[in-house]
Amino acid sequence: MRYFIELSYNGSAYHGWQFQPNAITVQEVIEKSLSVLLKEKTPIMGAGRTDAGVHASQMFAHFDTHVVFDEAEITYKLNLYLPKDVAIHTIFKVKDKAHARFNALSRTYLYRVSLKKNVFTFDGAYYIKQDLDIEAMKKATKILFEYKDFQCFSKVKTDVKTYNCTIMKAEWSFKNDELQFVIQADRFLRNMVRAIVGTMIHIGQRKIKIDDLHTIIQSKNRSEAGFSVPAHALYLTEVAYPNDIKL
Repeated sequence: MRYFIELSYNGSAYHGWQFQPNAITVQEVIEKSLSVLLKEKTPIMGAGRTDAGVHASQMFAHFDTHVVFDEAEITYKLNLYLPKDVAIHTIFKVKDKAHARFNALSRTYLYRVSLKKNVFTFDGAYYIKQDLDIEAMKKATKILFEYKDFQCFSKVKTDVKTYNCTIMKAEWSFKNDELQFVIQADRFLRNMVRAIVGTMIHIGQRKIKIDDLHTIIQSKNRSEAGFSVPAHALYLTEVAYPNDIKL
């Protein structure tokens, strides 16, 4: 049987989602705990990769097993095994060929920018000391919808075959002294969201003009875009799937 896991994690202590030989990752700690409970080696496949320090309020992964178990009970036990910064919400059966990564219709990220020094949110939001032209940043987001190729926002060393992404949503909002950026797309390139936000902040700081964003995207050159904002304020908030993926 194939199962999906819905989970969340605070990424502060991890070197991203995907397994790495010399660093602790979220995938590794879940695989180890699940393998102990099922008493067999149980690899898992995530809906995507998050970089070191990035969080997820909703992430999915899938695994295969011949072991018969109660889904609610295994969820409870898995949470007991896992550290406090990783939480399993549900485990449920899916179709045999359902894939956590390839069947995802979209992914949504949130980036939090704190405009006021806050002792309770400094480890979850990026504090910026100077004023930003928020209206200019809002106007700049509309330019993103005019393009598909976002190579300028991607890490240089990456193994993707295409830099094309379809952006479905991109907007800034203001909430409780925080400027929040929400972006939804069918796929994201490595470092893409953090590079977009860094470029938008340069627009907000009046270091570049709104229309400069056209030139940056058309250049397909990472060095033309803005800086990568810190990872600790980035959250994967939603992964959407077809309604018929569950059994």
